[in-house]
Amino acid sequence: MKKTALSAMLSLAAVCAFAQTTPAGLWKTVDDDTKKEKSLVRITESNGVFSGRIEKLLDPEVQQDSVCEDCTDDRKDKPVLGMTILRNLKQNADDKVVFDGGDVLDPKNGKLYRARLKPVDGGKKLEMRGYIGPFYRTQVWLRVE
Repeated sequence: MKKTALSAMLSLAAVCAFAQTTPAGLWKTVDDDTKKEKSLVRITESNGVFSGRIEKLLDPEVQQDSVCEDCTDDRKDKPVLGMTILRNLKQNADDKVVFDGGDVLDPKNGKLYRARLKPVDGGKKLEMRGYIGPFYRTQVWLRVE
């Protein structure tokens, strides 16, 4: 009986640890320059591939019905609210706490960047890094749920 209880507790601990090291969940995005809260992004996983869409716009200066006028792909002139901004991210084979290989869209300017996600601080924060060539920018997102 004690072995069964111990086994169950260890299994639960492993599940909790995985939940904290995955980017799946609801995240509050924060502008790296102004430190203003911008949006809530829900990151989901399907068959090992992660994507994220904007669930709520938090910045009062951004209109709720705004569209991505500067986008150049299938998201051109589509509503920012509900838009998928993270696509095709997978767990890195060499560094299991990093999720990369996909891209992130900045709907403010329509630019597409290579993306890297890394849960930090026990999964309470997410480093979201966007790259163009050797240049990059990192934002720290905060886990909401």
